[in-house]
Amino acid sequence: MRRLPALGTALLLSLGLFAPAAQAATGTPAAPTEKPTSSATPAAVGKPTAPRTIPVPKSPDTPEDARPLASDPRAKATAPTAGSSVGAAPAAQSLTAACDVSAFTGKSGAALVQQVKSAGLDCVNTLFQLTGNDAKGAFNEAQMVTVANALRDTAATYPGDNSTSVGQLVLFLRAGYYVQWYHKDAVGPYGDSLKAAVRGALDAFYAAPRTRDISDANGATLAEAVTLIDSAQENARYTGVVKRLLNDYTGSWPAQMTTAVANTETVIERGFDLPEFVSALQADPTFATTVQSFVTRNSGLIDGGDVVTKVGIQLGNLVANDALRAQGRPILKDLINRYPLVGRTGPLTMNLLWFTEKKDAGNCSFYGTCDVPAKLVPLVLPVDHTCNANLRIRAQEMTAQQLADTCTSLVNQDAFFHRIVKDGGPVANDNNTALEVVAFDDYYNYSLYAWEMYKIDVDNGGMYEEGDPSKAGNQARFIAHEASWLRPQFQIWNLNHEYTHYLDGRYDMYGDFEAGMTTPTIWWVEGLAEYVSYSYRGEHYDAAVAQAGKGTYALSTLFDTTYDNADSTRIYNWGYLAVRYMLQSHPDDVTALLAKYRAGDWNGARTLLKTTIGTRYDADFATWLKACAADNCGSLPTTEQPKAPLCTAADTRQYDKDCRRDGVAATTGNYSYSYLNLPAGVKQLTVTTSGGTGNADLYYNGGSWATTGSYLAKSTAGGNGETLTITNPPAGYVFFSLYAQQGFGGVTVTTSYN
Repeated sequence: MRRLPALGTALLLSLGLFAPAAQAATGTPAAPTEKPTSSATPAAVGKPTAPRTIPVPKSPDTPEDARPLASDPRAKATAPTAGSSVGAAPAAQSLTAACDVSAFTGKSGAALVQQVKSAGLDCVNTLFQLTGNDAKGAFNEAQMVTVANALRDTAATYPGDNSTSVGQLVLFLRAGYYVQWYHKDAVGPYGDSLKAAVRGALDAFYAAPRTRDISDANGATLAEAVTLIDSAQENARYTGVVKRLLNDYTGSWPAQMTTAVANTETVIERGFDLPEFVSALQADPTFATTVQSFVTRNSGLIDGGDVVTKVGIQLGNLVANDALRAQGRPILKDLINRYPLVGRTGPLTMNLLWFTEKKDAGNCSFYGTCDVPAKLVPLVLPVDHTCNANLRIRAQEMTAQQLADTCTSLVNQDAFFHRIVKDGGPVANDNNTALEVVAFDDYYNYSLYAWEMYKIDVDNGGMYEEGDPSKAGNQARFIAHEASWLRPQFQIWNLNHEYTHYLDGRYDMYGDFEAGMTTPTIWWVEGLAEYVSYSYRGEHYDAAVAQAGKGTYALSTLFDTTYDNADSTRIYNWGYLAVRYMLQSHPDDVTALLAKYRAGDWNGARTLLKTTIGTRYDADFATWLKACAADNCGSLPTTEQPKAPLCTAADTRQYDKDCRRDGVAATTGNYSYSYLNLPAGVKQLTVTTSGGTGNADLYYNGGSWATTGSYLAKSTAGGNGETLTITNPPAGYVFFSLYAQQGFGGVTVTTSYN
């Protein structure tokens, strides 16, 4: 997607269009007879306005990550926790004859207690699935009170293991709360009788000395009993139990005991939704400092997905609560500044930072975090690579080959795009001369850091920021991540789709996003991005072809597509089909439409689509869809660019508009020098190299000879596939050269301008 009103002010990154000049080589040639009168200078880079942003789709293949992401807006669970860590998960079990439901629903009193105690934990675990009359028979309040009282009596002599079936009683109560939450009408209400009984049961259990045993045998039952605290919404009553577990914990505890500690996360997190829990923390500030101490004392165990991180993050809820904010501020300040923002402690510090910014906004000075975005850029994105004057990559981790391949992919896409839209240069007042591509290592790192670094929503597959293109120094930026699920293949998710948005915004769509959205343009904006991306990469668009066979939409209906009235299938699959049909079947109409888009004549464009064209093409579009469904959609554009005619000037160094020279060569360390004499008013000059052997790098220097030590722009990818696009070059002589990183020969050099 192309752009949308800002979610926040993005961090300004210095563009760095012009790399530090290297030492100049010797032996520069004499200038042409007519000396250039001026030289190009880098454009000033000013402070941008808040960017217009819009997310791109998240891949369904994006892997889940066990590490926490407060910045990923997921609804906090309100229902009691399902299933058990000591029995098989309910989804994996079926109610079989070996676990007869009637054995629980048809008994009460002592018989019910005996049935629960004698059943296996895996059998009791299946009761989380009960519905209807079975749910009522097993879990009505009277049944729950009976089992809670039995737990009270049995817990008094708890031996530190499950030999007295305390685990089954706890798990039955957990299942009851879970089922009643979802099936209140069937089960009936729970009232004061059950509350009193459960409190008596939990009081007795936690008073038993053997609940302090540091063993897996105790931990298995203790873990379930900790979860029962939250299921019964007794979070406030048992803050002391949570404190005890956190105070006693060490990294040497066995796995089941660690699970018991981990389950306190749910008690704490969901406790903040209960007024009595908040009141308990107000009355006892040591609860918060106990959690803080738990984190600092066990910080050596932090690896991102550990119990310390997950429990520690819950401290953020202190500043999300008006009554506890003053209590929480110094604690969060300490932890955020104590531990690094990246590495193993990153999930903890970044999540706590999220709370300070989202729930205690405007206080970065107190927390000492106002400069965090600037700090994060070099820490998270150490790779800083300039493809050419128009394209820069900031990445978390990319090899030299991956950088070169990405640069080549994007640079070569320019010519492909321009052949499709047949533009005459950038639209008026568009200063987005360069794009910055930000590539995080995977979706998790994108989610963990991009929200803070660029002030964007991250529950998506990436974000394109166009900003205000009329502002000098505005930075267009695509914030992306590697498609980690495709490894070992390297791919930046949505790369070519988003680069098309950059090009489309610069060469086809006048003004900013709000201007372009005054009438429906999404069929074109997203359809073109899909069309160029799939065509350029030579990838068959299976999903779109499958949709063509359904014939869901008329072409005239697709002209009305907006982000608000359409789902992703209509926006992307059907946008692609509409754009492909129009480009192939009615190119003159596309030319007329783009003329209006480029002038900002949105109403004129709308009249063309809905009145001049209207429904005239609907029948033909329907016919074309049927053919397309049979994989006969027509010819796609090729990536091969037609060759320009040979340059005719006698001086082999001189180039002109739309001409080429073949067989260009130079030995290692030397140059092939060239120049053009441009008329006034040139909007865009493009120089490309291709073919041949060796490795030639391309340099441009405006009004003086271009060398590795004196240049305004360069393209230095591996091999000879280089492109430079210079916006608003000066009139008169301008100079470029090919420098031989490795001796080259047989290279074709092409120049064009408009």
